[in-house]
Amino acid sequence: MIDQPPRIAINAHLLHGHGGYRSAGIHTYTEQVLRHLPQADPDLRYTVFTTHPPNDLDPAIEVQASRWNTERPALRILWEQIVQPRAARRVKAAVLHDTAFVGPIVRPCPIVLTIYDLSFALYPQFFRGVKQTYLRLGTRYSAKRAQRIIAISDNTRRDIARLYNVPIDRIDLAYPGVDETIGRQSAVEVERFRSEKSLPNKFLLFLGTLEPRKNLPTLIRAFAHMKIECPDAKLVLAGGLGWLTAEIFDTVKLAGVEDRVILPGFVASAEKTLWYSAATAFVYPSIYEGFGLPPLEAMACGTPIIVSNAASLPEVVGDAGISIDPQDVNSWAAAMTRVWGDEAYRTELANRGLAQAQKFRWIETARATTSSYRRALEK
Repeated sequence: MIDQPPRIAINAHLLHGHGGYRSAGIHTYTEQVLRHLPQADPDLRYTVFTTHPPNDLDPAIEVQASRWNTERPALRILWEQIVQPRAARRVKAAVLHDTAFVGPIVRPCPIVLTIYDLSFALYPQFFRGVKQTYLRLGTRYSAKRAQRIIAISDNTRRDIARLYNVPIDRIDLAYPGVDETIGRQSAVEVERFRSEKSLPNKFLLFLGTLEPRKNLPTLIRAFAHMKIECPDAKLVLAGGLGWLTAEIFDTVKLAGVEDRVILPGFVASAEKTLWYSAATAFVYPSIYEGFGLPPLEAMACGTPIIVSNAASLPEVVGDAGISIDPQDVNSWAAAMTRVWGDEAYRTELANRGLAQAQKFRWIETARATTSSYRRALEK
């Protein structure tokens, strides 16, 4: 009898078939890893548990959909804990990969666990009670019992080791990459897009979920300080509404910049490149990120970036952008003012960003992931 290659079962129920802020970071990361797994390690077999597989998924990957409506968080949690162990046994999985923080209490086989960040543990005030409790307790428990953990930045890797007392040599690093479709757009396409969206010729862009840890009130106050030197400056805050957003809108009003701040709402993946390419600069003042995909995507589009120097963002940006203390309003105002008015400086930052973005590729993310599978199989 010929031995069959090991089968990896992958829980990808956080993939979503419709737009929304929930289909942002984790959705993108999981989707891209799945697309590149067969190329990264063709000697493994893969079964993916998901209701919404990527359209161009390699036919070599088996997809099993659940009858449960796992887009409802409560049902997804029940599926993970009750159905998932049986599903993994049914497909004779050698390794089970849980792609979002928490694995099943009953382990059917060795488990690989992806942890994107520990914001819910470090900044619990930014999360609603039930979600925060499940993530806090479930991630800690799962991290201690997983054969391998995948972190998406070295900062997250060190946070996991420190907060959960997990040996750091059990935590693997798999940086996100840049989608091949993301890059500089032609001037004609950018102008068409600008006209279609009624955008000004110059604007500063934030793109991401509007939520407390993105630190947007600080950005808005810094933007208000630009009024004297840059009276024509515009700020676009693009992205879906997360939670606890009232302070953002209150700050816009109190800072007196209602006529200078544009709120277009959720941005579809197909439009992201055009938003980045149309912007004068990209601004990202986040207090905490597991990685920070939007700054990487902006660099890949040749857009100058200004980011906070917190958590993992220095790993993403390197020396290609301007990095600032997330709470330093005056420094943010000064940096935005300089980038707004200095075209030569913008060109320098754009060229540095393009070079930095070349270092991050999804095929390398997938290779790091399959290396984790292989290590888990050794146990």
